Amino acid sequence: MQKLLNVVQEFTAWCAMQINVKKTYLLVLQNDKRCREQEPAPILTINGETHQAMNLDDACRYLGYWGTGNGDMRATKKVVRQKIIAARDLIKCHPLIPELATELFTSKGMGVFHFSVALIEWSESELNDVKRLCVQAYKNAWHLPRSTASAFFIFPKTHAGKESTLPMAVLTQELLLHAE
Repeated sequence: MQKLLNVVQEFTAWCAMQINVKKTYLLVLQNDKRCREQEPAPILTINGETHQAMNLDDACRYLGYWGTGNGDMRATKKVVRQKIIAARDLIKCHPLIPELATELFTSKGMGVFHFSVALIEWSESELNDVKRLCVQAYKNAWHLPRSTASAFFIFPKTHAGKESTLPMAVLTQELLLHAE
């Protein structure tokens, strides 16, 4: 571990790389609790500034995903859900034509879901919750009350539906893209 820290320090000094210490944390990934308790996180000093070590159970952002050092990705799911709700509420009382409002939600709300769906395990209940939020958004786009039947947005066009973008279709599409 110490060798790796020395290499990082030498590399950043050689490149004269500027690191924002306020935004940078040292996260040691270690699932074994006994090993974690016996060997505390090392002290990393770059350009005379010491980086803080993160607690393994605290969520941090890395490459757009929120997770903890032990692989818990609930924070990403929470962020995705919040952004879908924000996109749904954005088109609640909109002046747009329904098709444009639907497209706006699909790009903003479902776009964030597209990013995480194939790399993070989503339970069936979580996918159903996202589906419920999406259908609410589509109803907002068409200026319909929430009590309106959801079948119009779920059914395919061959069965007189709108065939709206829903989580299970996004999941299937992304998994097929990963498989390719």
